Amino acid sequence: MTKEVSILSTNGQQVGQIALDDKVFGVEPNIHVMHMAVRRQLNNARQGSASAKTRAEVSGGGRKPWKQKGTGRARAGSTRSPLFEGGGVIFGPKPRDYAFQMPQKARRLALKSALSARFENTILVKDFSEINEPKTKLMAESLKSLKADGKVLIVADVKAAENGYLELASRNLPNVKVILPSNLNVKDLLEADSVVLTEAAVNEITERLSK
Repeated sequence: MTKEVSILSTNGQQVGQIALDDKVFGVEPNIHVMHMAVRRQLNNARQGSASAKTRAEVSGGGRKPWKQKGTGRARAGSTRSPLFEGGGVIFGPKPRDYAFQMPQKARRLALKSALSARFENTILVKDFSEINEPKTKLMAESLKSLKADGKVLIVADVKAAENGYLELASRNLPNVKVILPSNLNVKDLLEADSVVLTEAAVNEITERLSK
């Protein structure tokens, strides 16, 4: 099934209708799968380079600090024991890969769930051709006309001629993030207060997720 939704120009005027596929924009959000997708994205971005030296790797400590018996102190074989200052670390972090994978169907479901969950805060625009100069002021006025408040996520093909100045006009706005439709992800969708999709982006996303 599809539903007809108004599509706007960047000055907030209605310029037509667009059919949205309920299989992409109208599914019941699956919170568990969305949670897994965000965890996967954050984990895959982790560097995983934290490293602490064990007693075998710390330099020094080759000589026995005092004799085994007769001092009244506890026996010790090295000053690089974890018990001493400057010694090794017990069970410290070692470089590791935090990444994990999700099945392709689960990743698609997570994206569809996020798009459906954010649908009430989604604004559909024809394109950004009216922003014909790389000026922040034009972008700010467009967002005001579209009533896109708070943290704004714009999903558009910035390489297309009609969106030629979109990236330059928006990069000085700290609350605006522009991504390609191919880079659409659950984390950005859930973090945004307003989501702005171009008509071309909607078609590309629908084609990719309705398979």
